[in-house]
Amino acid sequence: MAGRAIFSVSSCPPSLCIPYSTASFSSVNRLALPAVRISPRTNRFPRIHCSLSANDIKAGTNIEVDGAPWRVLEFLHVKPGKGAAFVRTKIRNYVNGSTVERTFRAGISVEEANIYKETKQFTYKDGSQFVFMDLTTYEETRLNESDMGEKTKWLKEGMECILLYWKDKVIDFDLPITVKLKVVDVDPGLRGDTVQGGSKPATMETGAIVAVPLFINVGEEIFVDTRTGAYMNRA
Repeated sequence: MAGRAIFSVSSCPPSLCIPYSTASFSSVNRLALPAVRISPRTNRFPRIHCSLSANDIKAGTNIEVDGAPWRVLEFLHVKPGKGAAFVRTKIRNYVNGSTVERTFRAGISVEEANIYKETKQFTYKDGSQFVFMDLTTYEETRLNESDMGEKTKWLKEGMECILLYWKDKVIDFDLPITVKLKVVDVDPGLRGDTVQGGSKPATMETGAIVAVPLFINVGEEIFVDTRTGAYMNRA
């Protein structure tokens, strides 16, 4: 025989009770919670925009300076014998790729750049545009070749990359650290000092030129570090 549970709900003073209705809930929600916009493109909550202290700056921090997003590459907290402490940084502009040195007084507020990442698959090139696809929604994102820099020489169809967004616009993308590429052209007659570990230039399937050991031949696949463009080992 099935049991039967009995629940009792105690009454509460009128001053503490909130009538259950759409209008009342919306009113309370507006008063108690900050407004958060859900992006229809990503269907997710964006990060809440906030400030941070210059003392919290470190390598990898994303900050907004002069209305543009920057990534902190290097930082140094300086406490001089006289005068106020400060933070010396080297920062890179996400939009144009420029790198500058910037000094911030210790303790001041710095706007944190609201940058978020999404994984996309590079599917194909359409003229001067590179097309990336979201494997969940199948939504396409197109990036102009002129805005992508030299990273395109490592791109292969089917490669998963991380796209960085700022204010709903793609400002940069990250490649996998290691990529496997096929050698399509190399001078088989080039010789060097094998004892000293000689190398020769080789053309990859993507058009990139990589210095490879003398024993590498056309048709072989190798692993390359996309950060440095250096040969790692045979695939």
